[in-house]
Amino acid sequence: MSAWAGQTFTSDTGWEYLENLVDIGDRMAGSEGERAAAELTRDVLSEVGARDVSLDSFEVQGWTRGSSTIHAGDTTQACIALPRSPSGSVRGELVDVGFGLPEDFDTDLEGKIVMAASNVPDWYDRFIHRTEKYYYAVESGASAFIFRNHIEGCLAPTGSVGNKDEPIGDIPAIGVSKEVGSRLGRRFAGEEVTVEVDADIYDATSYNVHAHLGPATESEILVTSHIDAHDIAEGAWDNGAGTAIVVELAKALAAREEALETGVRFIAYGSEEVGLCGSEYDANVRDHESIKAIVNNDGVVRGRTLKFYTHGFDELEERISTISERTGHEVWMSPRLGPHSDHWPYVTWGVPGCHVMSETGEEGRGWGHTAADTLDKLDIRDLREQSYFLTELVVDLADASVTIDHREPASIAAQLEEENLAKGMKVIGSWPYDE
Repeated sequence: MSAWAGQTFTSDTGWEYLENLVDIGDRMAGSEGERAAAELTRDVLSEVGARDVSLDSFEVQGWTRGSSTIHAGDTTQACIALPRSPSGSVRGELVDVGFGLPEDFDTDLEGKIVMAASNVPDWYDRFIHRTEKYYYAVESGASAFIFRNHIEGCLAPTGSVGNKDEPIGDIPAIGVSKEVGSRLGRRFAGEEVTVEVDADIYDATSYNVHAHLGPATESEILVTSHIDAHDIAEGAWDNGAGTAIVVELAKALAAREEALETGVRFIAYGSEEVGLCGSEYDANVRDHESIKAIVNNDGVVRGRTLKFYTHGFDELEERISTISERTGHEVWMSPRLGPHSDHWPYVTWGVPGCHVMSETGEEGRGWGHTAADTLDKLDIRDLREQSYFLTELVVDLADASVTIDHREPASIAAQLEEENLAKGMKVIGSWPYDE
């Protein structure tokens, strides 16, 4: 085994970074904690040998949660506000629309308070994102939205609403645990309940962290993650581990820099959790033709097996398969599109990119977006093994003989239609293509 590989399999650098990151506390988009996380990431990337390390600031919609309540009958039920919910107090009939599939909203919901689950049934052909369910409720005339977790453990789920053009949502939105949701549906469906949300809304600043290794070439490989997290937990799964991987890759690639034939740019984005703001900002100012490939780490280390969404880029899938065979590291791959992480503002326009996660065997986010997203759920062994695999992948992609064709945006749009994703993106307000 080469020296760099042995160092990666015994490295504590990424894990120590992760411990320090989660100990910052609240890393909500635009917060002081997020800035502290960006500064920590900048300093550690510099320490491990990356060059041209810097912070790039951009403006973002700030949002801080206050109190939230549900009054049902003579009870008060536990809940949390969904980020970027507007403040307000709404009273209306509670309607449980079950999974919140598009057809579940084809009923009279005018003025109603709508509750939908965080998962979809096994037989359904795709995942339906929280924001899609929220905007179906808005479109149907609902007065408030309740997002019910499907994971047991009295864990209320979080996750933002709003969109790029209107960052604050249209109607109050809250998250409730599976247990509270079941109680509400059993005791109060068809009855009037009151949802109250208080939040502070203001202008804020967020940061992307940049670093570089390898030669100055016309095209670069982007190795990415996001540093922000929801304020209700440590954000170890989502997405401290992703940026810990970026740190480990920077350390390993600094030791292998002579093997890089294409420049590698590391970007740790701010404000992913409130609408991919950091990556959207960067994608708008970066020459897409200068990007050879994107390796976006969001959801890694949660399980031992890596999971890749390759977005129809056959050459990427071939390179991942090659590294899997070479290393003996099993991977799970899908060619389907996944428009919900920081690769997407680039892949939208045909830039080759993969979303790297972990296969956990669980439905949905698991502990993610709940108060249970804590460091103790992760294993340093998985961090080391996945860092090794992804280092090998980046070096392979950096080979000058490896070519990865960009796709035409029209073909991405067509695939979104084929995979039944376009309708949801349109209702959310995130469809980027001209009709």
